[in-house]
Amino acid sequence: MPPVQSSIDALIQSLERAGYFADRRLATAVFLALKLQRPLLLEGEPGVGKTELAKALATALGRVLLRLQCYDGLEQREALYEWNYAAQLLHLRAAEGSGQAAQAEREVYQERFLIRRPLLQALQAPEPGAVLLVDELDRADEPFEAFLLEYLGEYQVSIPELGTVRAGAVPVTILTSNRTRDLHDALKRRCLYHWLDYPDRDRELAIVRNRVPAAGERLAAQVAGFVARLRSQPFASAFQRAPGIAESVEWAKALVALDTLELDPEVVTDTAGILFKQREDVAALTRELAGELLQPQDEGGQDIRP
Repeated sequence: MPPVQSSIDALIQSLERAGYFADRRLATAVFLALKLQRPLLLEGEPGVGKTELAKALATALGRVLLRLQCYDGLEQREALYEWNYAAQLLHLRAAEGSGQAAQAEREVYQERFLIRRPLLQALQAPEPGAVLLVDELDRADEPFEAFLLEYLGEYQVSIPELGTVRAGAVPVTILTSNRTRDLHDALKRRCLYHWLDYPDRDRELAIVRNRVPAAGERLAAQVAGFVARLRSQPFASAFQRAPGIAESVEWAKALVALDTLELDPEVVTDTAGILFKQREDVAALTRELAGELLQPQDEGGQDIRP
């Protein structure tokens, strides 16, 4: 078995063994991020597999996965480190009782009182290093983006009480964004970039087969084909948000639980709440539209109507 980083093909095969089916453009971006030791910024619609890529990559590389989930109001101390104030206070009180208060004050900023958060954990992870996932960075604010620049550019952070902490084993860093807002150019310049789109029908079929082996060949093919058509024009314009890969997989699992062997308009509308999370989208998937989407197609994607 070739090493994961020996070629793009080896990387694709390793990701597939971890349950992730990457196309060659995505695999090329990941391969270059590994070879050049650069962070990789993935942007795309929710549900296209950005987070799952980081998980699969950690499995393929045999590295620990560290995840920093971003949100509005995220602070540096939650991403990097904070001091264990309770332990520091106990240390000072114990020292006062033994008459060593002056020495204790010099000791309270030792590493044993440090609570490491994901960024610092990633920098200090032992060989072969960690995979750091900075998830949904667009949810955090611009000051937090600025805070990340030192880490992204030099794989180091500055801790005032301890100095600069540099990575021993360079962490593989994946940043994701649903593009609810534009990220700053200074951050993008420090990363390789890839726009991750919805998979084509064949790749989605491979994912459904892998994740839901209990689904029959016909049902899996129908699920992949139906969702692919939902995302295509003119059908996509009828909905606020197209289903992601996770919804396709969950839908296939639900259909298996219902002992469904083949899709029909009734079962599609009855289970529409798995594909869509908006009331308007569920209502838009009528039986008539479901019937149209289920029409068989030829190799060119044209309906074959009886």
